[in-house]
Amino acid sequence: MTHDIEPTTPVDPRFAALPQRPGKIVAVHLSYASRADQRGRRPAAPSYFLKPSSSLAASGDEIERPAGTELLAFEAEVALIIGTDARHVGAAEAWAHVGWVTASDDFGLYDLRANDRGSNVRSKGRDGYTPIGPHLIDARQVDPGALRVRAWVNGELAQDDTTADLIFPFAQIVADLSQHMTLERGDVILTGTPAGSSVVVPGDVVEVEVDAPDAAGAPSSGRLRTTVMQGERAFDPALGSLPAADDLQRAEAWGSREAAGLPAPGLDPELRAKLERAPVAGLSQQLRKRGLNNVTIDGVRPLHPGAKLVGLARTLRFVPNREDLFDSHGGGYNAQKRAFDAVGEGEVIVIEARGESGSGTLGDVLAIRAHARGAAGIVTDGGVRDVDAVSAVGIPVYTAGAHPAVLGRRHVPWDADVTIACGGTTVQPGDVLVGDADGVIVIPPALAAEVVDAALEQEIEDGWIAERVAEGHAVDGLFPLAGEWKDRYRAWRATN
Repeated sequence: MTHDIEPTTPVDPRFAALPQRPGKIVAVHLSYASRADQRGRRPAAPSYFLKPSSSLAASGDEIERPAGTELLAFEAEVALIIGTDARHVGAAEAWAHVGWVTASDDFGLYDLRANDRGSNVRSKGRDGYTPIGPHLIDARQVDPGALRVRAWVNGELAQDDTTADLIFPFAQIVADLSQHMTLERGDVILTGTPAGSSVVVPGDVVEVEVDAPDAAGAPSSGRLRTTVMQGERAFDPALGSLPAADDLQRAEAWGSREAAGLPAPGLDPELRAKLERAPVAGLSQQLRKRGLNNVTIDGVRPLHPGAKLVGLARTLRFVPNREDLFDSHGGGYNAQKRAFDAVGEGEVIVIEARGESGSGTLGDVLAIRAHARGAAGIVTDGGVRDVDAVSAVGIPVYTAGAHPAVLGRRHVPWDADVTIACGGTTVQPGDVLVGDADGVIVIPPALAAEVVDAALEQEIEDGWIAERVAEGHAVDGLFPLAGEWKDRYRAWRATN
């Protein structure tokens, strides 16, 4: 099987580095472990999006950052060019259908991601947003697991990784795509970017190189060079949605909140300190005053009654066990494992188990993983197995009870980072959770500061009342405060 390039006269410089204009460009969303760790999520299977061939550009071309945008990010990638058509090929023979590899830069505008919901049509489909080349490496001469991809911004090394770090080997990606479409000669597959992708601005020069340093002759794509320029044409609001940048998009575009100049994720330290002082009973009272009665996670008790739980929700959902679904979703890198690998510092893993405590929803290994990640705690309305070992880890855990059975007896791990029901209340990712010996309460983030201030003020009032009762006063008119007692408290509070 050969993949020789037939002699042609390029009619369009955008495709000069390729055997022909590709019929399609398929890009992988997330494929390097370093990038997955940076994003805090690791997919169980590859997912894809399409880019138009009109987005291709040659080395030395300029790329435009449109007026009204701020988050143009580069992504150095290994590009695979199909040499012979592939349809329903297995992983064992998939690499034989790859003709060449080269460098590519999968530029994207994070300002335009939100309304495309993963399709990346506008954010990555613009003219010039897929530079490729400048030279092809014969795929037969290299080991697909031993390629290196690097990127430089203004001469400074920004990305450096090898395909040994891939979550999904190239052969798997080619074989998987061939299940769904015919990969035709000349088609391009962009295989994802490692950690280090970040934002560039007008005037920056980005270079990308793919090579095989351990192969005979150390073949290289050469450096693919792109210069960023500022566009002047604005978007017409009468035609479609306008660019919009929020802190989530800034953090993902820059690579981290720190790189984007944003405060560390999680609760504001002052707010966290207040929540750690406020009792759950007092917070519940204040939420009730604001019309929120269904905010307690019922039926769970703490493994560490003396420990306070405060954090932002990171959700995980189990569905009732069905053997065929457990076969497809229960094994491998399932939603449960992904959630515990992705939980961040100060977050609380909240598990929907439908109040079914007839099996464990976590054990000591996952508790250790959450603790090592800096999680603030775990709340499950299901069971915990290895309960003594989980308790010994030290991370605050609330559960419906102990049970020795494994997950598959009652549950299938289904999805994560979605709205769930836990202990009879709805929990959304990012909700504020507070737990103590009384139980766990869910606070809408927008109300947290107001509610905790009111709860702490109520604590002061309740303490003053308790002192008066201890002095021998009757509770009538004192609890709750009324009349003369209310006036006396206000006078005391004004000076204390």
